[in-house]
Amino acid sequence: MQKLRLVIFGLITIACLAGGMSASVSSSEYTLKIALLSSPDDEDYDGSVVFKDYVESRTNGRVEVEIFTSGQFCGSERECIEAMQSGILEVYMTTIGGLGNFFGPGQVLDLPYVFRDDQVAECVFDGPLLKDLRRAVLDAEMNMRLMTVSNTGGWRHFATVEKQVRGPADLRGQKIRTTVAGIQQELVRQLGANPTPIAWSELYTAMATGVVEGTKNGVQDIVGAKLHETVKYLTLDGHGYMGALWWFSEPAWQRLPADIRRVVFEGFLHLKSVTRALPVRRQIEAYQVFREAGGTVYVPTAQEKAEFRRAAAGMRSWFVENYGSVWVDKLDRAVLDCEAEIEREFADVDGG
Repeated sequence: MQKLRLVIFGLITIACLAGGMSASVSSSEYTLKIALLSSPDDEDYDGSVVFKDYVESRTNGRVEVEIFTSGQFCGSERECIEAMQSGILEVYMTTIGGLGNFFGPGQVLDLPYVFRDDQVAECVFDGPLLKDLRRAVLDAEMNMRLMTVSNTGGWRHFATVEKQVRGPADLRGQKIRTTVAGIQQELVRQLGANPTPIAWSELYTAMATGVVEGTKNGVQDIVGAKLHETVKYLTLDGHGYMGALWWFSEPAWQRLPADIRRVVFEGFLHLKSVTRALPVRRQIEAYQVFREAGGTVYVPTAQEKAEFRRAAAGMRSWFVENYGSVWVDKLDRAVLDCEAEIEREFADVDGG
């Protein structure tokens, strides 16, 4: 009987604790949902966890953050964006290419060979250009507020199955996988290859069966999707910084009080720090896996890099013809200002 009473007491205690936890969860005034199409292995999930921890802890339980990965909340980018625009979903992340699907001028961020390194790219994404882009999307009544720009996989490079790419001439005639974004397809076309838009979920099969002969991705994506089982050559031309644009539903934002908005803003700053740092760290292991699988990594010389830039020079004209020169001018100014700022900082350190 004594043992029975102890068991019953234990069950009652567990029930009370569970009830207490349920009560604390239900007492939250606001719930913010983050939808990710990627898996928990992705840096976007790590950033979301940091965001969740920061927001929940700084609001003393007034805000609960729920994270849905692998398409659990919405199964496609279109579904996620529509849910966010309607206020059903609070937070969603798009790539630069994804931005171009609903706001064409945003593709300016994907103009090739614009950023010389991470420092310049991240300086640009933290500067006035971000504010201009945020305002432009809001003014277009898209019901989406741009919160920050992080990174989702490093840099885009050319990865091929059978032929090492050392310059544009080596791409000529090859079938290269792209996203559906017009700027991605046009770049491949101007470099002399054949752009082939294929969904990410279908790329492994397309590479294995010869539907395409190459792709434009970072090494982490290549290894993460097991593309290194067929891809044997990776050329580090770095034609695009893989920016991740984090959006907040405008209807949901307007429902939040000022003090909660401030905490959410700060949470995105922490998310940005994590999601920019992780790709740099994880690519070390990814390169090792790629090489151990028999892959070859090639770094173009300065002359070869210049050849890539010359071959892609027409991309600026293509953008201006489609979207005008305003955003190109904004980007050019931002890049020049950031390069100058970084050089001043180096000069100060070097001479200090």
